[in-house]
Amino acid sequence: MSEDGNHNLDPIDPSTAQQLYLDHKASQAMEKTVQGHRYRTNHFVRWCDEKGIDNMNDLTGRHIHEYRLWRKEDGDLNAVSLQTQMSTIRVFLRWCGSIEAVDPNLYTKVMVPQVPTEEQQRDELLEKDRAEEILSYLSNFSYASIKHVLLALLWETGIRIGAAKSLDLQDVDLEDEFLRFSHRPETGTPLKNGTGGERLVAISPGLAILLEDYIENTRPDQTDDTGREPLLTSRQGRLSRSSMRRYVYNITAPCFLDEECPDCAESTDAKCPEAVTPHAVRRGSITHFLTKDVPTEVVGDRMDVSRKILDKHYDRRSEEVKLEQRRSYLESAKLDSIKSDYDTKPERR
Repeated sequence: MSEDGNHNLDPIDPSTAQQLYLDHKASQAMEKTVQGHRYRTNHFVRWCDEKGIDNMNDLTGRHIHEYRLWRKEDGDLNAVSLQTQMSTIRVFLRWCGSIEAVDPNLYTKVMVPQVPTEEQQRDELLEKDRAEEILSYLSNFSYASIKHVLLALLWETGIRIGAAKSLDLQDVDLEDEFLRFSHRPETGTPLKNGTGGERLVAISPGLAILLEDYIENTRPDQTDDTGREPLLTSRQGRLSRSSMRRYVYNITAPCFLDEECPDCAESTDAKCPEAVTPHAVRRGSITHFLTKDVPTEVVGDRMDVSRKILDKHYDRRSEEVKLEQRRSYLESAKLDSIKSDYDTKPERR
């Protein structure tokens, strides 16, 4: 019987409930996302086993509170990690309520820790698989829309939204596939690092085609207040930073892909708890480039960020990934050295 006396539940053990939930997620999300949910719900199943809970029907709000305290200590989790863990459990229990495995209101008793904005944003990033999942969805259902173009631009180039706002049509070279970033404070589009941020950024053929289709077919034909022709426009002129933030909040929220979205405000202006900021897109893009072994100096020049700031605020590769990259580099360098020694070795007489 549930905490609220609800008898209309069907018995099911935690492990079976987890597998059904993951099968459900697999029909909606990419494998990387499903793996994350599997990892986080594994701890819950393990805890249930330790506590002798073999029927999800028996779970109460007190159990969920005990689990949160146990998980924090068991995993030595910081506030951000605990928030992520408990958000997943909340979504899991909400789904379990929909199949009559637990009381339908049990998920509301999951206490998700509130993390100060500055602490949360330090570690927040858009994962590569999630970015590709959203871009694939936009490509299929909202091709060359402003949301599609904005996310594709931010993800591939890793630029700040201020730099995206600064782009004019004349800054887009579709033939040679690059973007020109210019510091123009006198007409309202300064770059963060002034003239030091001026640069050319190469783009892929795919992004060039997307930009061409957007410019020719879906871009509102607008000029800004100074007579310039922005790349990203709205009916009012140049797309504002606040509009860019709202678009990113919208398309990175789970509900955008019809996934469970805990505490979703269902508002175009509000940020869903699991949505990310434009800066998290930038951080994810930079981390992705570094993970692909693009040299730090190249990433820094492309994204207009110093090595010191990049290491401190943007590089979110795990220590394991860094270790394997160093190992691969050293093994390659050693092999090249051996080949060089072999090539220059004098012939035997």
